[in-house]
Amino acid sequence: MYQEEKSSRVRLVVNWIVDVIVVLSIAWFVVFAMGRQLVVSGQSMEPELSQGEVVLMNRIIYHLRKPDRFDIVAFEKDGEKGKYYIKRIIGMPGETIQIRDGVVYVNDQILEAEDGLRRAALAGLAEHPVTLGEDEYFLLGDNRESSEDSRFVNVGNVKAEQIGGIVWFRIRPLSRFGRLGF
Repeated sequence: MYQEEKSSRVRLVVNWIVDVIVVLSIAWFVVFAMGRQLVVSGQSMEPELSQGEVVLMNRIIYHLRKPDRFDIVAFEKDGEKGKYYIKRIIGMPGETIQIRDGVVYVNDQILEAEDGLRRAALAGLAEHPVTLGEDEYFLLGDNRESSEDSRFVNVGNVKAEQIGGIVWFRIRPLSRFGRLGF
């Protein structure tokens, strides 16, 4: 009888270990098949994202829906395949963006957002109205004073095909672990 009880416990523990391994394998596959792990470089997205933080990019979502204003996205600059930059979508296809007196305007209306996101001291290319094409987005970093983004000629308007996906989850540091978003 003692032998049967011991064998039953061993079977229970082995089944539990196999279940954990299967669940972890499925979770790993889902996360890395759908997404990609990125390390934040620079201070352009502070305070939302900081230097060295590790985030996940969902590569599938924009096959199911179009990008939305204020999504945090990872994109590739022209000619830099495989190197991703992280910024926030401010302007949508067909809109006109301008920065006047430190304020971001969309179609001649002040951007409806938290104060920090509606301000930009340096206008760059958006000093004059920038009209986006049907597949173009205007991206800005949250830390406008330390961001190389659509205001500058080396980034400019970002085409939909350059956007790799939405940055949706922070995995490190553990103290800030969790979903990102607006």
